[in-house]
Amino acid sequence: MSSPALAFRRSISAVPDDKFLDIQNLDAGYGRSQVLFGVNLSVPWRGGVAILGRNGAGKTTLMKAIVGELPVLSGAIQLDGRGIGTLPTEQRIRHGIGYVPQEHSVFAKLSVRDNLAVGALTNRDSGAVDRVLEIFPKLGQRLDQFAGTLSGGERKMLAIGRAMLSNPKILLLDEPTEGVWIGVIEEITERLLALSKDIAVVIVEQHLDLALRIATQAYVLDRGTVAMAGSAAAIRDDARLFQFLAP
Repeated sequence: MSSPALAFRRSISAVPDDKFLDIQNLDAGYGRSQVLFGVNLSVPWRGGVAILGRNGAGKTTLMKAIVGELPVLSGAIQLDGRGIGTLPTEQRIRHGIGYVPQEHSVFAKLSVRDNLAVGALTNRDSGAVDRVLEIFPKLGQRLDQFAGTLSGGERKMLAIGRAMLSNPKILLLDEPTEGVWIGVIEEITERLLALSKDIAVVIVEQHLDLALRIATQAYVLDRGTVAMAGSAAAIRDDARLFQFLAP
């Protein structure tokens, strides 16, 4: 399925195409507990990038540092040539970052309709919600249902759809298929593949086949450092991959 109605495109930029999001020597963590050590990572302005690694490797910490939920201890984060490492989260979102966290990604006590309305508050396009419903038609059948009563897969669809209403240039997804029935995983995968043709999609995902299907590039984190980096195909075929994914 393509997404012609949601063909989000960036404006002409002077930064190299492969460094739309450019992270250099990033250190980050929680208080005095440092989790990321000298992380270097770049994301092209369009396509999928997978962040892989066992639990505790630093994947979620990296996503939170990019979106501004955690402070940068040192290093730089640039988006389309602009330094964003000191900006608050709401300003990073205005500059084009969409974020779907692993947990608490929808307002459980609000209806699907109201969740989407919240996501569309800053969107001047009156047809944006309708286009989200074209991507995830199941949501159109649940508009008056409380988000907390949706299935796991439907909640993920709602979270992704709401993030898309901010017109992101880059979409960060932390475990988008966690707790999702296998039949719905394929539907979410197809939608993310379609979106990755128009914008940058960065995905943290334990489902290896899904992540490497969406991604053209991949990074493997181990103990807060980048242990492997390269094309998704090369990472998939590298015998070292499962050493870094093993519990």
